[in-house]
Amino acid sequence: MAALSIHALYRYPVKGLSPERVESAELETSGYFPGDRLYAIENGPSGFDPVVVRHLPKTKYLMLMRDEALARLRTRYEDATATLYVEAEGETLAARLDTPEGRGVLEDLMRRLLPDALRGEPRVLEAPPHYRFTDSKIGFVSLINLASVRAIEDFVGAPVDPLRFRGNLLVEGLDAWAELAMSGAVIEAPSGLRLKLTQRTQRCAATNVDPVSGIRDLDIPWTIDARLGHRDCGIYAEVIAGGALRTGDALRAVA
Repeated sequence: MAALSIHALYRYPVKGLSPERVESAELETSGYFPGDRLYAIENGPSGFDPVVVRHLPKTKYLMLMRDEALARLRTRYEDATATLYVEAEGETLAARLDTPEGRGVLEDLMRRLLPDALRGEPRVLEAPPHYRFTDSKIGFVSLINLASVRAIEDFVGAPVDPLRFRGNLLVEGLDAWAELAMSGAVIEAPSGLRLKLTQRTQRCAATNVDPVSGIRDLDIPWTIDARLGHRDCGIYAEVIAGGALRTGDALRAVA
């Protein structure tokens, strides 16, 4: 494997809302990326049960694949107070997501922002321990190869923001699409953290939405399919040995 390094790290505290860049993160064995997909906004009754948890499809929640107006919100999550700050409609809202009142602030915003998209009452859901609102049952950590993103830019003839792919690790050093053949490989960070690459990530219409403007301006999955015969970009990973990840870390293959 070529020299591989971490270009950037991101988390998405609320499913469908904006990313937060972090400089470092401590990952636990068999855990998720810290602070990632802690909450989701239910779009009408979903059947989600926090006691008997089963993975539900993303269509049960508000999400970018269908609700591109979410991309116009700018959010920041404060871990210590479970507060989500949201820049929306010319003001900044503060929603304490560990209280009914705070969740109501975000739910009221969804009623105003997406009145025609709602199938019922929006409801903020919190992930119980050892569960996250990821698109995939095995979506513990997601890795995006920036060379593959640049190849997509060549396909579509336009700039493509890597944040369209909503990954946790943005990496440099691989050839375009090399990640798709790496299922089963194990990579190690300087801290001793080990990630086992598991399953390539199939892309949906969420990638067609510009993460800054909220405009649906490209057709990325169809373009990849037309060129390569699949709709995949990026790969999921499982944490098989915990440790730290930092921007700039060199990663090496160990298996």
